Amino acid sequence: MSELRVAVPRGALFMSTLDLLDRLGVSTEDVRENDRRLLFERAGIITMRPSDVPTYVEAGAADLGITGKDVLLEQSERELYELVDLGYGHCTMVLATVAGTDPAAEALRRLGVMRIATKYPRIATRYFLETGRQAEIVEVKGSVELAPLTGLAEGIVDLTASGATLRENGLVVREEIARSTARLIANPVSHKLKAQAIVALLERLDAV
Repeated sequence: MSELRVAVPRGALFMSTLDLLDRLGVSTEDVRENDRRLLFERAGIITMRPSDVPTYVEAGAADLGITGKDVLLEQSERELYELVDLGYGHCTMVLATVAGTDPAAEALRRLGVMRIATKYPRIATRYFLETGRQAEIVEVKGSVELAPLTGLAEGIVDLTASGATLRENGLVVREEIARSTARLIANPVSHKLKAQAIVALLERLDAV
């Protein structure tokens, strides 16, 4: 795999991704020991935010990358290949509101539109268009759970693993939008020019 450069996501998928690379024969010792370094040339690894992985892979700065399906859905315009569902990092994209009478449904009934806060404006916009409902999408960067508690929005679209953060903030899941797991993606040019190395990697993946 020495000729391939892989974009690895920091955050929730980080340790599981390093464990996978170890099983594939890629030494991640340097990555584990250097918390602040981002580029590991000898191992062929670049570490970054999950949302940046498609950018680096599309541009060819990395041949392969690993990121969540949620990121790929939000950045669906990217020109890259999704090769494999890696089967870890299970999360669900949900529509959630405060418990009790559904304020989003109530706003839709009274006003014909509901306000939804999210870090995933494209996924949310597409979902409400597909389900024939009018929603004003408010993009937030931080703790999206705060939005319905302060009156910024009637509901949120967000990613949840266990639902614990939602419950702690008095929110309940109203609808499931999409399931997300870690995915292996490839730069289209690398997929052609480095096909032999990528096929060998995929064969090792099948084996582990």
